[in-house]
Amino acid sequence: MREFIVEADGGSRGNPGPAGYGSVVLDAATGETLAEAAEYIGVATNNVAEYRGLLAGLRAAHGLDPSATVHVRMDSKLVVEQMSGRWKIKHPDLKPLAMEAARVFPAERVTYEWIPRERNKHADRLANEAMDAGGRGEQWSAAESTAELDSAAESLGGGAAVADDAGKAAADARAATAVASPGWAPADMGAPATFVLLRHGETPLTPQKRFSGSGGTNPALSEVGREQAERVGAALARRGTVQAIVASPLARTRETAAIVARHLGLEVSVEDEIRETDFGAWEGLTFGEVRERYPDDLTRWLADPTVAPPGGGESFAATATRIAAARDKLVAAYAGRTVLLVSHVTPIKTFIQLALGAPPEALFRMELSAASLSAVAYYADGNASVRLFNDTSHLR
Repeated sequence: MREFIVEADGGSRGNPGPAGYGSVVLDAATGETLAEAAEYIGVATNNVAEYRGLLAGLRAAHGLDPSATVHVRMDSKLVVEQMSGRWKIKHPDLKPLAMEAARVFPAERVTYEWIPRERNKHADRLANEAMDAGGRGEQWSAAESTAELDSAAESLGGGAAVADDAGKAAADARAATAVASPGWAPADMGAPATFVLLRHGETPLTPQKRFSGSGGTNPALSEVGREQAERVGAALARRGTVQAIVASPLARTRETAAIVARHLGLEVSVEDEIRETDFGAWEGLTFGEVRERYPDDLTRWLADPTVAPPGGGESFAATATRIAAARDKLVAAYAGRTVLLVSHVTPIKTFIQLALGAPPEALFRMELSAASLSAVAYYADGNASVRLFNDTSHLR
């Protein structure tokens, strides 16, 4: 009995947004690539695209040998755990795709393994090529390789009839990977965890536009900042939607949260992971002062999110890692509820950047005012929806 390895990946630039998948079928004994499939599928979520990649890979493997055993490798923990039967499939968009995937091969002939993204580069490349083409307005797909079919035809001696049969078999295999594009996916009707993201009110450093992170003087609110917090509290009390408050441990966020909490009649919890980035030696300096004193360090920092400010600072990449971990923890803790997160410029921008699937340089393209409100909703399947950004109407 032959054994295939199917590697599959899917992605969405926006979640939901322009989406595509890629999958590759390998000979388990030799590692030879036997088939590839990829398609731009229009607007869909990451998880839908991942399932579509799995389905295409399984169908391509079935087209090569329906009696084979298949080992699936993916970097989607959700798909691997759900298809292995360890996690329940709750989202209505994913259930039919999972059922289709389960019907391609008997369950006893398919195994699943989670792999890190760096080990899934082939399928990831195909998925990104499909999404790139979609970004150019092309309804793009890449059919799998017909090398094995061509080899079989040659071994039978060539000839027009054999070549025609091989071509028909290749066309049949390509057709087996085609899946109807879902278009706009139906909304998840389950209540999301909604994060209302509040930047703290002004401190004495805010109007001077000085770097003020978690490694600086830890300033308290100014009189203007306290008035801003009062206005936020009154506005949120009128809306009546916030059910819990979580604040960064720094003085300016805890003071802002305490003022808002009095308006809402709620207690404040503290979450260390939503603190501001540590700007190291740049704490307390203006951008111009940093450019004058640390020109080379500043250039590297602006060009590479993994570069940290000198003097023990924290890179934007490190900030993103802890914000993603905090997001996952808070989404689990506040599923179906609305929670106010009182935080800082970089963490709030990072929440937005991650929700949009935007590149790290997007942090430099957002303006976030003191005491502004933003909001992101998170669904159980991992889908995120940005609802609001940098709202300051309550301050006017």
